[in-house]
Amino acid sequence: MNNLALFHGIAKNPDEYARKLKKTGKKIVGYFCSYTPEEIILAAGAVPFRIFGRGDVSLADAHLQAYSCSLIRGALEDALSGSLDFLDGVVFPHTCDSIQRLSDIWRINVKTGFHIDVVLPVKLDTKSSGEYMSDVLRKFLGDIENGLGVVISEDDLKSSVVKYNRIRSYLGKIYRIRSENPALIGSADLHAIVKASMVMERDHLLEELAAFTGSLHGGNVAVKPAGKRVVLAGGVCNLPDIYSIIEDSGGTVVGDDFCTGSRYFEGEISLKGDIVESIAKRYRERINCPAKHSGLLTRGEHIIKIVRESGAKGVIFLFLKFCDPHSFDYPYLKDMLDREGIPSMLFEIEEQLPSEGQFKTRCEAFLEMLEA
Repeated sequence: MNNLALFHGIAKNPDEYARKLKKTGKKIVGYFCSYTPEEIILAAGAVPFRIFGRGDVSLADAHLQAYSCSLIRGALEDALSGSLDFLDGVVFPHTCDSIQRLSDIWRINVKTGFHIDVVLPVKLDTKSSGEYMSDVLRKFLGDIENGLGVVISEDDLKSSVVKYNRIRSYLGKIYRIRSENPALIGSADLHAIVKASMVMERDHLLEELAAFTGSLHGGNVAVKPAGKRVVLAGGVCNLPDIYSIIEDSGGTVVGDDFCTGSRYFEGEISLKGDIVESIAKRYRERINCPAKHSGLLTRGEHIIKIVRESGAKGVIFLFLKFCDPHSFDYPYLKDMLDREGIPSMLFEIEEQLPSEGQFKTRCEAFLEMLEA
């Protein structure tokens, strides 16, 4: 598992990795959300680069209200400070209100190449939403072609889909192995792999994921007793080092419902029929985030399924402060978990975790309750 160091290095400093990639002649397109159709960006010959946002926000505060979440403020700070000047363009999917308003501010104040808004449907469980989603992706395909000065063929799209299906398959296997035997791979390692997967050159990523998955199947890692099994849920993108805190408190993360976690690689795209419609189908049918609607109980049922399949004893909700969509969803999710007898805990965090001691104390108390 020597390539763990590679994943950690890229996850720790994705900008540095992107700059090195840029020097090789690669085009790099930034994006903000797991609803961004990465397959189309890759088909255009560019590298999709997830923007996480981090660091000081002195420049961003001049453009944003104080109640904007740390993801929005950190991303804008990076752009205004020139940290993202390697980008050839940026894609803003239609998600939460904050991302939509960030798009307007970005367009006026930041120079990071072309600027594309992808206005996806909000309600995903109707026939018309499928037709609309396909139309939006066709428009996006044309916008990317114009932005990068390329022509995307059907073969380009199919080749990209094949790569993404393989990437998602490997990530799914790693998650399942981790859930079955948490001692084989640490939670922080798993998070680094997923985060790095959102910025790496995808052919290189495939090679590294294949090698890492093979090392897990090799069975050369000593098995140690795991702590109390918990599932993480919520809306955290640039996750601080909470895994070590949970593990130090006696817990083990065996599943999650993050857009920078399991929802990122969920769902396979069919190569049959119209390829754009197949891509649209995957984005409609994967488990939605709170900024989208696909049934009143869908998200709650999904979290309960993760808990049951992973053998977890409880759920820890982690929300970015001021994240309204996740906050609106939380009451009904907690109610569903309560009715299933699944304990849960809610903790609000920022991109940096100043209240580490408080979080550790609450984790310890929650895990003790699970034992009782």
